Amino acid sequence: MDVIVVGAGIIGLATAWELHRRGAAVTVIDPHPGTGATSAAAGMIAPAAEIAWGQTPLFPLMRVSADLYPDFTAALTRDSGADLGETTTATLVCAGDRADLTALCELSALQSAAGSDLELLTGSRARDLEPALAPGVCGAVLIPGDHAIDPRRVTRALLTVLGDRVIEDRVTGLVGEEGSPAGEAPARTTGVVLASGRRARADQVVLAAGMAHNAIAGAPPLPLRAVHGDVIRLRSDPDAPPLLTRTIRGLVAGRPVYVVPRPDGELVLGATSREDGQAGILAEGVHRLLHDAERLVPGLLGCEITEITARARPGSPDDLPLLGRSDPGLVVSTGYFRHGVLLAPFGARLGADLVLGADSAWLPVGAREAVAPGRFEPDPPPSPQPPAAPLLTARKGS
Repeated sequence: MDVIVVGAGIIGLATAWELHRRGAAVTVIDPHPGTGATSAAAGMIAPAAEIAWGQTPLFPLMRVSADLYPDFTAALTRDSGADLGETTTATLVCAGDRADLTALCELSALQSAAGSDLELLTGSRARDLEPALAPGVCGAVLIPGDHAIDPRRVTRALLTVLGDRVIEDRVTGLVGEEGSPAGEAPARTTGVVLASGRRARADQVVLAAGMAHNAIAGAPPLPLRAVHGDVIRLRSDPDAPPLLTRTIRGLVAGRPVYVVPRPDGELVLGATSREDGQAGILAEGVHRLLHDAERLVPGLLGCEITEITARARPGSPDDLPLLGRSDPGLVVSTGYFRHGVLLAPFGARLGADLVLGADSAWLPVGAREAVAPGRFEPDPPPSPQPPAAPLLTARKGS
């Protein structure tokens, strides 16, 4: 089977690799592979810490994807020979003050009810584990099962494995059975049109183009929203002991912030979340991240800033992915919001199942319906009913 995957972020690349491992002939098309939202991501594999109010359908997806991660990373390491920058130390979720601690305890109760393994710690106990934490940290939650990986290393490994199957070009439209695209979704997708003017045919097409999805002629319109985020990368003194050994997440005046240490000494600080349409880096966001991080880890201010990045994450109205079949030749896979790295094994496996028509018995109950791309389409109006026959009544005297 010939498959074209449009988009070379972590979702598109992981899906292409999964298809390749199952014997499909895969081509990935992207003008700038690995440079989109994935390149800015911190890479937290945190099914417990990511649990939030009002997102109950997301919990089982995050959990099953986290369970798939060990096999995913082992196979990718074996195939690529690459170090994926994986850390398996626990995550500490810290409270900046007493009000934050109250909110953290309430959220921890929700996470615990969802089956997460966690432990509530005093501020002093948290500082025993991570001495760089500020004296003002008044409590924390230890989550042993929440780890991290370096998304940039993962995408480089996937690009290495896929090799010349990745084409640097831009897809401008879909091709259907009846010819060239005219801005309308074809009855059956049979290929794509490239910016170079060339057409490429395939038995199946996977659209994993992130925020570029709705710019592709003939693609089914999806309710995507661009959620921009600013991320700062820092490096501490290489001659000093590591500033942190665990991922630090926290609430500061109710605002979320995180610091993810990499095995090579890099620290990733993030991330803002804004829907203002501004693609550039905002001074306000950088200031807030540094201010809030200092409240938790004051030593960050002594680190060198090596990079500041802003990227748009593709979000859906309910923050769940948009993953499913659109027509007999087309599967869409986008809308992963800030969970793209965590959900990559889930998205790759289900995406490949859909393309190949394979059984998905491994899915949690209701998962396929929860991520179906058409779930926001209005229900069709009821069919008009024929008018009721008039009642016949006898006239007086008849």
